[in-house]
Amino acid sequence: MKLNGITDNPGAKKSRVRIGRGIGSGCGKTGGRGVKGQKARSGVRVKGFEGGQMPLYRRLPKRGFWNPFSKDYNEVNLGRIQAALDASKLDAKAPVTIEALVAAGVCAKPRDGVRILGAGELKAKLAFQVAGASKSAVAAIEKAGGSVTILAAATEATA
Repeated sequence: MKLNGITDNPGAKKSRVRIGRGIGSGCGKTGGRGVKGQKARSGVRVKGFEGGQMPLYRRLPKRGFWNPFSKDYNEVNLGRIQAALDASKLDAKAPVTIEALVAAGVCAKPRDGVRILGAGELKAKLAFQVAGASKSAVAAIEKAGGSVTILAAATEATA
């Protein structure tokens, strides 16, 4: 194959339509913009305008809210922790905290803490110090001989 022999497939390239070049071209006079008016002019975009009718985004009701006190936890499955142990990224003797999981590459960043979920199998005896854990995860950790300490939510002390 040579660079000078490469061509597009037939019909892959369309030639552009030259608009506004007389009535004989089929796209002259108004150039495909309909008749005169605001939208026939250049630089006009009327997004959401419905001719004076109440627009759809104002007809529909508002819904939901953003809770400023919500927590954003890293959710980690037991299988992922076991994989990090098998790869020698986590120390089995040290307690498993969010800092240890970030250092091991299990979590990208600390966020508001970590919540352990029960998917996967845990074989090692580990001591977890986490913000939360599901019932199935606690059962699996205790079955493997480990322990789970749920850390209290960090609240600012009022003086």
